[in-house]
Amino acid sequence: MAPLSELQMRFWMDKAVQWGQATSPSAQQDISKHVQSLGTFLQQLVHVLQTTSSTTEAMKSFPFVGQFLGRLCWNPYVTADGASRRLLLQCVWLLYSVEPQNAVEHRANEWIRNLLCHLTSEDEGSMLHALEKHAGFPPQQYYSGSLKKMVALLTTEVNISHITSAASLGRCMFDSIHSLSVACVPLVTCPEVAPLIGALLKHYNLCSCSHLSEEFIKAVNTAWLSKKLVMEDGAVMALWCYSLSSLEQAVLLLLERVLSNPKLMPNLETVVTDSLLPKASALHCHIFLIVNDVFRNAIITLEENLAVRSLLQVFTSCFLQTRAAQRPQERLPLRSFFPHVPHNLLTPLLTAPSDVPKHVWLEHLSWIGTLLEKFLQERNQEEDNRRGHRAMFEVWFLLVQCGHWIDVAAELLVSVGPEQSELLLFLLMFYHHPTNRGHQSTQHNMVARQAWSDLRSLFLTHTLSPERLSAVNELLCTLSANLVLRLLLNFAIFSQASPSRVTDVIQKVLTGAGVKRGAMCMLFSMHQRLKGDSAVDARLRMLEDRLHAT
Repeated sequence: MAPLSELQMRFWMDKAVQWGQATSPSAQQDISKHVQSLGTFLQQLVHVLQTTSSTTEAMKSFPFVGQFLGRLCWNPYVTADGASRRLLLQCVWLLYSVEPQNAVEHRANEWIRNLLCHLTSEDEGSMLHALEKHAGFPPQQYYSGSLKKMVALLTTEVNISHITSAASLGRCMFDSIHSLSVACVPLVTCPEVAPLIGALLKHYNLCSCSHLSEEFIKAVNTAWLSKKLVMEDGAVMALWCYSLSSLEQAVLLLLERVLSNPKLMPNLETVVTDSLLPKASALHCHIFLIVNDVFRNAIITLEENLAVRSLLQVFTSCFLQTRAAQRPQERLPLRSFFPHVPHNLLTPLLTAPSDVPKHVWLEHLSWIGTLLEKFLQERNQEEDNRRGHRAMFEVWFLLVQCGHWIDVAAELLVSVGPEQSELLLFLLMFYHHPTNRGHQSTQHNMVARQAWSDLRSLFLTHTLSPERLSAVNELLCTLSANLVLRLLLNFAIFSQASPSRVTDVIQKVLTGAGVKRGAMCMLFSMHQRLKGDSAVDARLRMLEDRLHAT
């Protein structure tokens, strides 16, 4: 492209002065006549400004460039033309300095900010009101259309800027992606700006040399969490890849929602899926590891909280489903996501019950139980207690993540005999009481066996024993209450006991408010896993209705 000549500059500067703000019919006609050639000249100016190393150099080469662009930007008939406006904005951006080095560049930055305010403001005396006055164009319509076109232009430039290197241009299109992110801060809740925000966030993944302002990241994250900004999934994931604190806030918000609103439990899978965390975790291993760390800390603090355990189980299930839907060549090995768990436990635990035939469930659980028993024995023999405890915690944490196998174990305990129950009760006990805190593992084991025996009698015999009812009531007041409650609900749902017997037992046993809340949480979780079986659905609804009624 040929360099700009002094004759060209003088011609167009004279035209800008003659046109003024296009208040006369003759000026408007002359603009219409020259608009195409003006566009050609502005395109040449863009190219020249791209090749300058700084705003100072550009001002030395073209002393009147600021005055020239300012006059055109104040002319509503010039800026009403989409192509001219796009080129003018490019020129203005190229004069902006991210880190001004002298007074000239400071003044240029201030002038550019005022100019952009003029272009988008609806105040009296602004370009929008001039446009309405002289051309009958409604300001709001122009404002919206202008903003969309400006965003489209800048989005395109951001998308291609990682391809067009500084070596080929001599100077970045915006001087820096950072300056554009700063300019977007007050606009993050404008729906029209969402594509540009997404492009800026994704740009970092494509060009690691770019840097976004902290104010921009904070504003975007706040707007997205408060649902004032809608972004594409890829943009949200790019935000989390760029800002780990934004990712942590998203996980904590999900935890807070589930803990503070029990009504979300019936739709927990939808809530978790809509959070995008399972999808992002399947696509980015480091996101999964960070999300897991947040959940790990939460469950350490709230070990007995059933809602946290349900959330962790549903999240892991959604993550595995998303990962399974990926193309094989795109999947990382499972050990990358679970680096602290013995490899021989990953396959049996991370295999979904739906992928195993029902008649093989007991055999599969025996496999898991045998591996766990052997693992715990080896850890208990280790001299380094801290290392052994950490390893035991990681295995237990994975068991909580894969709690669907604990659900299956509790379901099978309704129909198996004493010999087969041993390993299943061990799994339930380790799930609910992973540590020998207070040296109570023997007591927990006795409670589990006693509860299983009493519940078999209450649901599988013809007579209802008051002694057994009283015993179950007492067990629900021990530290093993959640374990006993899980067994109780599974007998109520899967046993062959009549509906009247089930109702009778539930009414006499589930009397405390805390136990009822725990029972409702477990039923919601069971609903997620068992939906589709009409007979089971009927039992679940009956139990929920009974608990609501009492």
